[in-house]
Amino acid sequence: MARSFFRKLLTYLSSDDELDAVINVEADGESSRHHGNRQRRKFIRRDHIQGHEHLFCDYFAENPITTALRMLAYGVTGDFMDEYIRIGESTAMESLKKFCKTIVTVFSYEYLRSPNANDIARLLVVGEQRGFPGMLGSIDCMHWKWKNCPAAWKGMYSGHIREPTIILEAVASYDLWIWHAFFGMLGSHNDINVLERSFIFMELAQGRAPPINYTINGNDYTMGYYLADGIYPKWSTFVKTIPSPQGNKKKNFATAQESARKDVERAFGVLQQRFAIVRGPSRLFKVNDLTNIMKACVILHNMIIEDERDDSQGLNMEYDQLDDDLLELSCNPTNEFINFIQRHHEIRDSSAHHQLQADLIEHHWQLYSQQ
Repeated sequence: MARSFFRKLLTYLSSDDELDAVINVEADGESSRHHGNRQRRKFIRRDHIQGHEHLFCDYFAENPITTALRMLAYGVTGDFMDEYIRIGESTAMESLKKFCKTIVTVFSYEYLRSPNANDIARLLVVGEQRGFPGMLGSIDCMHWKWKNCPAAWKGMYSGHIREPTIILEAVASYDLWIWHAFFGMLGSHNDINVLERSFIFMELAQGRAPPINYTINGNDYTMGYYLADGIYPKWSTFVKTIPSPQGNKKKNFATAQESARKDVERAFGVLQQRFAIVRGPSRLFKVNDLTNIMKACVILHNMIIEDERDDSQGLNMEYDQLDDDLLELSCNPTNEFINFIQRHHEIRDSSAHHQLQADLIEHHWQLYSQQ
């Protein structure tokens, strides 16, 4: 009944008589402009009924989500939402926690998954065109400040930033899609400590990752790699820059590697720009709640990337034309411990790392010479 009353009231206020009265007032103000030297204000016809419907859906719908989305996007506190949503701080925080938990539960399988065979095929094509055959993305870590970290834990969560933080390890591709998100490590750790505890190479070590085969400078390789900064170890799955390159070949490679590695830095920047809650200090107290918030933001970020993705990206490539059988996914897990140990050593092979880097240096120099 209240809803019907408001609709009738808004219909009356939006009538032509009321509009004419406003226009007449504006006209009178125009005629007396010489007294106050006032400029005529432009009248804007507003759809009050539609506005009321929107507000009703925001406030009183069966499953409203306005509070959670506004807190994620603007990073505001729970009590701040009372000014617009008209609900208490505890209710706003509860809505945020339940919304993020639901997002993670429902959409993690699709939007926090590892690349499948078709995804890897696309990433390999893009990497080839960017001068890095076999590249699957870039890896790095981001710190999220934890303002309300319990006093007893501040020492564990404080690192080089001198404030309590929680670390997100992520892998991002050229289109800023985040393929790997490992969150929850103490801020006192560095990128290497986080890498040792993450699951980024779990499927590869267990023999369940899609096979990858490519050739660089006449040498064959069977594992993809990520671009990384100097702190990461010399593994066959990482390609790092050269700190002090000597000679034109190494300088050319360092420039190309550092430029392509910015994909993950850009992904972090876009994630924080879209969801201010992960840009500023967190005010929650429980690590599980913070984990759900971070994962929910990554999932929503990937949803936006999928919706706004420009498949061409200036690469002159049609993804739909890729052969679905280009890479065959192996779903048979390997339970033999000896094979697991062998793959584990192959991932950490420093000699393969140096060989891969040397081949990429020659590959980029050939591309530069052709240009």
